[in-house]
Amino acid sequence: MSAPVLLLDGASMWFRSYFGVPSSIKAPDGRPVNAVRGFFDAIATLVTQQRPGRLVVCLDLDWRPQWRVDLIPSYKAHRVEQENPDGTPDVEEVPDELTPQVEMIMELLDAFGIATAGSPGFEADDVLGTLAARERRDPVVVVSGDRDLLQVVTDDPVPVRVLYLGQGLAKAVLWGPTEVAQKYALPADRAGAAYAELAILRGDPSDGLPGVPGIGEKTAATLLAQHGSLEGILAAAEDPKSSVPKGVRAKLKAASDYLEVAGRVVRVATDATVTLSTDTDTLPLSAADPHRVAELAQAYGVGSSIGRLQHALDGLPD
Repeated sequence: MSAPVLLLDGASMWFRSYFGVPSSIKAPDGRPVNAVRGFFDAIATLVTQQRPGRLVVCLDLDWRPQWRVDLIPSYKAHRVEQENPDGTPDVEEVPDELTPQVEMIMELLDAFGIATAGSPGFEADDVLGTLAARERRDPVVVVSGDRDLLQVVTDDPVPVRVLYLGQGLAKAVLWGPTEVAQKYALPADRAGAAYAELAILRGDPSDGLPGVPGIGEKTAATLLAQHGSLEGILAAAEDPKSSVPKGVRAKLKAASDYLEVAGRVVRVATDATVTLSTDTDTLPLSAADPHRVAELAQAYGVGSSIGRLQHALDGLPD
């Protein structure tokens, strides 16, 4: 099998690094660099484990797209730090000590020549979903701590797996269609798509998605197993001869306005206009600008992490 393409959920990974690596780790000038060190150590580990030929760090250019808010106003509303009456973007609360570290990470990625990708008006999930759906050559491994991305798993046209970082990289679990189907009791032949429909039905308080009141994960999974898809469930609910219980029919009908728009909010986009920062997503085996990398690594005190990354790259085939 060909070397995989790794698609990294940038924000998910550096948030986890920030909270998982001691804040006592600082640059020579006293600035915290725990997220920088943790992020590049994680990439080094992933390169060693997965041996990718290509790698892209996917970015949130819009963490709460207005088009999603227009469809479901509660979407991520509880994460808003401030709303500006002049229509400028809402701000997600980010720890004060993390924001400058993200800038450091971006500088180092640029100097190393590692590709980043984003799409105006879309979240990192959409960038990951689009790049995964677009791939026709190599297997894909999506790396994220966001369980929503389980919806991208598939075997066709190429294998797409999600390395889920819910309990950290050391305990990361690789999910494919079989694992998603077994864990959530979903139809195996469309496990990824069914997971998105499960999320639509049960809702997700962490994203401000109400779901269908009265239908939890277990009921949603049972309905999907019985009727194959959300479309099949809704068709059965309209059929007086079907096995859908009367109470469930009433709940689905009461939530019809939500169900009409929820799919566009919950499902990751697969057709975003994604722009790469580099000409290619091929993982460089050495830094594109070694002098700049050395300069930045020394200034930020992360030379050991950059050294681990280079050691991992040295283990890849030319």
